Amino acid sequence: MEQYEPDRLSPARPAAVRRSLRGGRASLTRRSLLRASTGGALALGGLGTLSACGIPAAKNTAGVSSEDHSAKEKRISFSNWTEYMDVDDSEKRHPTLDAFAARTGIKVKYTEDINDNVEFFGKLKPQLAAGQDTGRDLICVTDWLAARLIRFGWVQKLDPSNLPHAYSNLSQQFRTPDWDPGRAYSYPWTGISTVIAYNKKALDGVEVTSLSDMLDNPKLKGRIGFLSEMRDSMGMTLLDLGKDPAKFTDDDFDAAIARLQKAVDKGQIRRFTGNDYTADLTKGDLAACVAWAGDVVQLKADSPDVDFVIPDSGYLTSTDNLLVPNKARHKSNAERLIDYYYEPGPAAQLAAYINYVCPVDGVKAELAKIDKSAADNPLIIPDAAMAAKSHAFRSLSTKEETAYEAKFAKLTGA
Repeated sequence: MEQYEPDRLSPARPAAVRRSLRGGRASLTRRSLLRASTGGALALGGLGTLSACGIPAAKNTAGVSSEDHSAKEKRISFSNWTEYMDVDDSEKRHPTLDAFAARTGIKVKYTEDINDNVEFFGKLKPQLAAGQDTGRDLICVTDWLAARLIRFGWVQKLDPSNLPHAYSNLSQQFRTPDWDPGRAYSYPWTGISTVIAYNKKALDGVEVTSLSDMLDNPKLKGRIGFLSEMRDSMGMTLLDLGKDPAKFTDDDFDAAIARLQKAVDKGQIRRFTGNDYTADLTKGDLAACVAWAGDVVQLKADSPDVDFVIPDSGYLTSTDNLLVPNKARHKSNAERLIDYYYEPGPAAQLAAYINYVCPVDGVKAELAKIDKSAADNPLIIPDAAMAAKSHAFRSLSTKEETAYEAKFAKLTGA
């Protein structure tokens, strides 16, 4: 486990946070999930403030828990993102949580108090660093933050005996992230895919099947968009260059930066955006762009001109993940809830509502009973061919994070 040490702020890190907070990875309307998805951003209002607050650096305390009170206290405290759970027609109740409580007798205190990873970490850091109970039994955070929490020893190792459905039904593409091989500490809530979206009318017959088509065709000059999230845009560019985002070198990263810089210099790229690319794409101001699949699912439903393509080189997938913090009072109850959402029925109900990639194998038939179009949508239920093209952006060291964010900030003008 990595010893926690406060990071110093490089000039690029606050810029990375500002980019994310202006328009981080988010979906539309009901699923407006603002995420700051740069690991280095933890330093702003996060890791870097621990010493200033007089909070001692945490020790390597992996798996630290108080006595598990699950047997006597039939409850769980679960913190999640806003609009990341199924609701009934009145939007006052969560049917899957109600069904879990009815089956198990375990009451779930469900709180939508995560607006972005950096802000949420700021809520937890004093207790985590001091080895205290956070008041939460289950949290849902994006993969880079999950990796940090695991490295610092601030979350508990899960008990496989409480997770039979999760162990059996977790999709193969999510089983071995480099930051938690074998999913000893975490299970994905959803997958978040980065693809190419386009407006058929705006393309006017131009074919776009790869990033190279977007970056090199002069007919699309000034009508191409990339994301302001470093991992998404750089990961897709690395793939286009034939490099694996899970194994790239400094030289590979520099080559990808140079590739995008050339497109910026000649005016091919209109701008780097957060979620606000959706309006430009729908109107046709953007002919094609790097996009998040959760947005594309909804845009396609509202606009017949919007569609997507998976490049032959592949696409990027990140995850939001369920973890049990150290000192949680109801670990076994939390594990039972994780396992419940890996049963096909509850997993299908959740996927039908949130429209992100479902990480549960065997859910398609159940989802088809609720929403056949969702079950047939590869952005929600990837088929084997699509899953095989999925890639993850590797974990970064603090040194790499600082250097890469600085280079990306210079590229985007942040």
